[in-house]
Amino acid sequence: MFESLKNLKTYEAGKPIELVVREYGIKPNEIIKLASNENPYGPSPKVIEEVKNNAHLMHRYPDDSFYELKNKLADEFSVDVKNIIIGAGSDQIIEFAVRGINPKKVLMAGITFAMYEIYSNQVGAKILKTSSKTHNLDEFYQIYKKEKPEIIFLCVPNNPLGECLDAKDVFEFIKKIDEDTLILIDGAYQEFAKFKDNNKEIKPKDILRYKNVLYTGTFSKAYGLGGMRVGYGIANEYIISNLHKLRPPFNITILSQIAASKALEDKEWVKKGIKSNFEEMQKYIEFAKKKGFEYIESYTNFIVLFIPNSTKIANELLKRGIIVRDMASYGFEALRITIGKPEENDKLLKTLEEIS
Repeated sequence: MFESLKNLKTYEAGKPIELVVREYGIKPNEIIKLASNENPYGPSPKVIEEVKNNAHLMHRYPDDSFYELKNKLADEFSVDVKNIIIGAGSDQIIEFAVRGINPKKVLMAGITFAMYEIYSNQVGAKILKTSSKTHNLDEFYQIYKKEKPEIIFLCVPNNPLGECLDAKDVFEFIKKIDEDTLILIDGAYQEFAKFKDNNKEIKPKDILRYKNVLYTGTFSKAYGLGGMRVGYGIANEYIISNLHKLRPPFNITILSQIAASKALEDKEWVKKGIKSNFEEMQKYIEFAKKKGFEYIESYTNFIVLFIPNSTKIANELLKRGIIVRDMASYGFEALRITIGKPEENDKLLKTLEEIS
């Protein structure tokens, strides 16, 4: 039983607050969770109010056409509703793409979002990775020419490292790839990247001219709706219509639809949160420079600091109620730290100063 699954890895999520409460006896309100790239400010108050006002609808199935949400996304990105598919997180769209193509080979960066490999392994695909940990498009192209993978994953910006390709380089790369290879551009952190540097912005409408490109986005990061699990895919009608064949009915909840639709209206809230993110990130950069630690320039809501004995440091932080992501499993000593609220970042940095 389950023999075909015995060699598959499961996704390792960040430690939940409840686990730290049980293991270390720390009060929930004293725990700082900076491990899962969640938005520390949460969604707009207008979103919370809208969900409260519609909580009485939770016994109803949601609108399976996603009429309101798709129309608002279409307006947001200047595309047509026929170019959009909604998923339970953008990772569900990624799963649809992998299952739909059923590739023999897939190509990705040396270190990138774990679900690309997990979904690809589920269909028995050969995993091709660049020797470069970050995205090196020259290396991508050399492997592509040799191996001809059916799917290429580009995480722009890249999770879990935080670096980001320039949009012009991505589109130059796309032009060199045959149309029978799907290029999946994961834009989960695009809102952060384009705020920091507009050269990083990949506009979903620009990918519609290509027959083989799928863009995915999410409400989990900039919009603060990680717990509502809403993602979307944007591509030409041929790709989207085929992905819909794999989408189960009612795949996101009625309250998730309501929350995401409302979130698109409050642009000032999103902008305020992203602005705070990069202002607070500067504290980590200054800390790294002071301590002589290397770091990766980040275009996301997290930063990677190369800290010696990172596993020991992460465990010490955990004992003090601070949850971060140890990067030792990726083969190097570093911590990935989600940018939190000012008081959270100050406490973490003060503690790091003491124990590192």
